[in-house]
Amino acid sequence: MDFANKKVLVIGAARSGIAAAKILHELGAQVVLSDSKENLNINLRGVEIKLGKQTDELLIGVDLIIVSPAVPIKIPLLKSATAKNIPIISEVELAYNLAESPICAVTGTNGKTTTVTLLGLLLKEKFSKVGVGGNIGVPLSEVALEVGADGCLAAEISSYQMEATKNFKPHISAILNVTPDHLKRHGTMEVYQAMKEKIFAQETAEDFLILNYDDERTREMINRAKCKVLYFSRKVKLDEGAFVKNNSLVIKFNSEVHELCTIDELGIKGGHNVENALAASLTAFLAGVDTDKISNVLKTFQGVEHRIEFVRELDGVKYYNDSKATNTDSAIKALETFAGHIVLIAGGDDKGTDLTDFLKLVKERVDYLILVGDAAARFKTCAVENNFPADKILEAGYSMEKAVELAKNISRPPQVILLSPACASFDMYGDFEERGRDFKRIVNSL
Repeated sequence: MDFANKKVLVIGAARSGIAAAKILHELGAQVVLSDSKENLNINLRGVEIKLGKQTDELLIGVDLIIVSPAVPIKIPLLKSATAKNIPIISEVELAYNLAESPICAVTGTNGKTTTVTLLGLLLKEKFSKVGVGGNIGVPLSEVALEVGADGCLAAEISSYQMEATKNFKPHISAILNVTPDHLKRHGTMEVYQAMKEKIFAQETAEDFLILNYDDERTREMINRAKCKVLYFSRKVKLDEGAFVKNNSLVIKFNSEVHELCTIDELGIKGGHNVENALAASLTAFLAGVDTDKISNVLKTFQGVEHRIEFVRELDGVKYYNDSKATNTDSAIKALETFAGHIVLIAGGDDKGTDLTDFLKLVKERVDYLILVGDAAARFKTCAVENNFPADKILEAGYSMEKAVELAKNISRPPQVILLSPACASFDMYGDFEERGRDFKRIVNSL
């Protein structure tokens, strides 16, 4: 796609929008960057900045619109653009147009960041140039330009990023799982799943799709795929794909079985991380990485920040930061990692999802429940309704300091203190990373 002398409107002045605006200007486009927030301080050379109310005047003379992930496709300005037949694409589709190297793309409700981080390390065992970007925090368009040709891209893709894609086509895609999340934006599970499925919609017979056999929603996606489909499974021995056999992670492909490592040797712990490792390993294998090198990386990779991250031990009690758990399914996976005796800090910006399965496990494994943020009242009500003892629920308002202080005062070995909010962070923090780092700061200052 040639952007020279095109007038491009970029909507959303967060990381990906700013990256897209910079790149498009360098490619010779006339760029306008717009954001509905008025109090932003942005200064990009050669880019016109328009903040505040977004009216149809922004569309005058526009040849193309790039939307940031945080911007819903349903806003009035984009509806007007559609009526005027102005093309609208996402920042990841811009990245696809710029990419000269194949893309390995991973989506799913949970596990994306761990899987893509691990995948990036695995790909480095074969390719001299590897870029890791997308929803992981680095704009994919930036990464695509940096890597150029003869490398490989590992992309974390969210449902938000897929809303405005039309031609995005990775060579290898993987869908880890689909559970209720982001329903305020997408409306229904059917729409949410459809956004996930767009990741493989353009793939052809030369491409690969990797699906979680253990997840009913992902397993049946094979019926809509036009590419080669392989499964991974933690629970079932497969005829082909990646699975667990005799406590070892293996890949079976073209009738050959490749043993990678045992579950005990795996550097990341927990059943959910076995799934993440299987998905990343199969993706890397299909990209041409040698299985011996895959094995070595699996044994040494220790996980990512904010995902069941050990912070410190104090007075015999261990503290874990799982701020990345922004939904109940992710928090359930964290709770399953520990045998019990958990002092759980949960709550935040409530997504309004059903809490039944989450609270069932809370009742089994949590000794004390400490609640913060907007979700505290609903979480407390639902916890009591699900027979969690009311006298074991403490509230810390909007203070992580108070939550950690309460946890410290009531905890005794062998209990562990776990921040796994099951909520977004926007009522108290800019993002889950800020929340996790604040938790670690407070814990390390005790």
